[in-house]
Amino acid sequence: MRSEQFMSLTVLPGTNRGGEREGFDRISLCPGDTLSIVGSTGSGKSAFINDIEVLAQGDTITGRSILINGVPPSDEMVRDPSKKPIALITQNTRVIADLTVCRFLALHIRARDTDALELVKRTVTLANEFTGEKIAESMRMTELSGGQTRSLLIADAILIGQTPILLLDEVENAGIFKEKVIRCLKHYNKAVIFVTHDPLLAMITDRRIIMKNGAVTGVLEPGTAEREMVSHISGIDAFLGELREKIRAGDLIETDPLPGKKQVVTA
Repeated sequence: MRSEQFMSLTVLPGTNRGGEREGFDRISLCPGDTLSIVGSTGSGKSAFINDIEVLAQGDTITGRSILINGVPPSDEMVRDPSKKPIALITQNTRVIADLTVCRFLALHIRARDTDALELVKRTVTLANEFTGEKIAESMRMTELSGGQTRSLLIADAILIGQTPILLLDEVENAGIFKEKVIRCLKHYNKAVIFVTHDPLLAMITDRRIIMKNGAVTGVLEPGTAEREMVSHISGIDAFLGELREKIRAGDLIETDPLPGKKQVVTA
């Protein structure tokens, strides 16, 4: 399904681990919507997005059902990856094919029935906006770091797959520039669900799902006070990101590492 054919994704409730109905009537996402999923380890966050990825119809352990454009998905959409409107990218995503980045992307382009090979350059350029570790077309997929791999696959889903729905499971752990990712996904009008433990990522999404005991217990929409706090948290997060990149580059932080007080010396 192309982005222009996608109008909505709807999750219908299932049950928690004790068999009790989840605490919502339906959760819907439209193009451009962002949703985060938060909760303790083992609360059911990954199961929630897995239900969406497999287009569950009451046939998973949670009992949830997924609607696309208000109706159950067709058998073709469920079984044919090229027809599925969903891309799932997790922190454990690995590419085992020993191909160059250029060759890997070119194969996907052909699988999508398009010969627009300029998409390779555009996709690599976009991926490099998400990671501080630059990706070259000549690099092999098996050589890429976790952050490079996730950045490339997100860019691939946007430009080549033209996937309207992206499910991102704790991708911030790979060190990608999450605010740039969200701005880009908004620009391309994608519906995005983030599984996250990152407070900034949870706060800058439109809504936040709370998970406990394998079920959704609430859906929050941030208020004015939380929105006003985002710019402050964003500044702290940006500073920590800059500090991380300098440390990875081999620099020393000589003084108290606080914004406006740091002195960096190249080792």
